[in-house]
Amino acid sequence: MTDHKPSVLFVCVHNAGRSQMAAGYLRHLAGDRIEVRSAGSMPAEQINPVAVDAMREEGIDITAEQPKILTTDAVQDSDVVITMGCGDACPFFPGKRYEDWKLNDPAGQGIDAVRPIRDDIKARVQTLITELIEQ
Repeated sequence: MTDHKPSVLFVCVHNAGRSQMAAGYLRHLAGDRIEVRSAGSMPAEQINPVAVDAMREEGIDITAEQPKILTTDAVQDSDVVITMGCGDACPFFPGKRYEDWKLNDPAGQGIDAVRPIRDDIKARVQTLITELIEQ
């Protein structure tokens, strides 16, 4: 068993919806056992308010988060890089674990359309925690 704390970077285009919800779930469910980052290839001005509402329904507050620009350092410093529709914008480094989660974009959607995206993200995050911690 190693003392290394795994780190995960969630990346989507605007870092305003999917990646923020995923980061919120991972922080909430894994606590301090996993380091969590999120970023976007073209960050928005603010987090999608419908994503904030959807997460609030789950008892998770992501209102303090801000969209951040994707940096090479963020990728290098992460063990797992999970992309959500940013395609080739994410730098590739050998030895990293990359996953691409095919998720609908919640941008411009109402709460009824965002809830299933949120629930899909939650299930994927729970699987990820199991893979990274409970091995």
